Amino acid sequence: MSLSDGKIAKEPALNHFDEKGQAHMVDVSSKTETLRIATATGRIKVSPPVYAAIEGGTARKGDVLGVARLAGIMAAKKTSDLIPLCHPLPLTGVSVDFTLLPEDCAVEATATAKITGKTGVEMEALTAVSTALLTIYDMCKAIDKGMEITGIHLEEKSGGKSGHYQRT
Repeated sequence: MSLSDGKIAKEPALNHFDEKGQAHMVDVSSKTETLRIATATGRIKVSPPVYAAIEGGTARKGDVLGVARLAGIMAAKKTSDLIPLCHPLPLTGVSVDFTLLPEDCAVEATATAKITGKTGVEMEALTAVSTALLTIYDMCKAIDKGMEITGIHLEEKSGGKSGHYQRT
């Protein structure tokens, strides 16, 4: 990696690998507990009939966004079961919200995870958004299988040694 002045920048160390390059869970026992919050977003682009079913609450499987919200919250709580090196965390809060985007025929999901702890909750927020969007797909695939999940990313995180991050 090079900088604009021609110097070589040192790449940040990947802390999930030991000196032999073997994967391991990071030891966070010496870290200080702080309030840590992470927010992630993503979208699912749908067809007009799917959008109408979501907006009107007429999907055969029921309340699409209500079930997707619950699925996202449940997934955040199970992140360490899905991502091998994530710590199991006692989350203090998880919210999943949706914004209907009629001009794009899409639904945006936003998840926020919170904890007072020694490690961050970025993966929990990202897992919540991913699962919420996958649940929308599952509940609406009988109408149209051509839906597209896009743009899943971390919006913001705070707390911990690395401080505040805001996506630009």
